[in-house]
Amino acid sequence: MENTKNGSSTPTQKEDTQKNLFGKDAIKKMKAIASSAETGFLCTNIKTGLPLSIRPMALQQIDDEGNVWFMDLKDSGKEAEIKKDPFTHVLFQESKHSGFLNIYGISEIVRDQAKIDELWTPAAKVWFQGGKDDPNISLIKVVPTHVHYWDNKHGDMIAFVKMAAAIVTGKTMDDGVEGKLDF
Repeated sequence: MENTKNGSSTPTQKEDTQKNLFGKDAIKKMKAIASSAETGFLCTNIKTGLPLSIRPMALQQIDDEGNVWFMDLKDSGKEAEIKKDPFTHVLFQESKHSGFLNIYGISEIVRDQAKIDELWTPAAKVWFQGGKDDPNISLIKVVPTHVHYWDNKHGDMIAFVKMAAAIVTGKTMDDGVEGKLDF
């Protein structure tokens, strides 16, 4: 049955757009979106500063426990902000129309040369001229407390076709899905 109020045609039965994921499935979804996006926006001074401090950061890793890892310089200012207020917010956007990730968490500064060695890539030299043994390198580990995602159900191509069909037919054809990621 359709509602034709005001000359529009919209379905009365809404597609299922909520899908919470748990455990390994949640971490897999989080890794897929964040790794494809490659760069996230790290927000600090959540509770102590106005305005927030927001900057793009190259994702180094989402580990098997769901922790988000970034590489940083000790004197960048982020370390002092995190020590003062460890609450952080990280945002990723995979593409123009899909793959959005919203992570709230508690950050900590980690100084672990073995972890730096593990995360090091040749591209990191762009930001860390002294190489992986530079004593000024530190790591930011974000331990998620709340994670939410928005994506499409069937990939960008199907979502595009559904949007085009919705424009032509005037019917809602939502291909979006969102939910909590809990691990």
